[in-house]
Parts: sequence; C-alpha cells; structure tokens
Amino acid sequence: MFEPNQRVKVDLSGMTVKGVTFSQNVREALGTIVQQTSADPAVYLVELLFSFKGVKRVEVPAARIQRA
Repeated sequence: MFEPNQRVKVDLSGMTVKGVTFSQNVREALGTIVQQTSADPAVYLVELLFSFKGVKRVEVPAARIQRA
C-alpha cells in the first residue's frame, strides 16, 4: 500500500508513543514512510517531518495514513 520514502500525512491524534501522548489536534502530521513493520494489520514506521517532544519516528497503522 505504501512504499519507503513516500511522503504521507499521519493522524496521530490520541496515540501514545514512547510516553508522548499526541493531542486530538495532531491529525495531519507530515512524514515519510521508512518501512512496513507489520503485514496484518498493516503498520508502517514513519519518520516525521518535525519532532514532537523528542519523538521523530512512529509506528502507525495504515488506516491512519494518507498520501500527501
């Protein structure tokens, strides 16, 4: 579905990653697909354009990812 180096928008609202909880307002964070980490369900490692409280890479379910 998504390929490495593809630009995407990710919905991080309500997710907690490495102790950082993203607010409901973080619905279109820009990033780049690094790799697929799970096939069923599909999950991707995404490198964010901006760091959020030290978090730069996040694993995101495919349902929360859109092409940029």
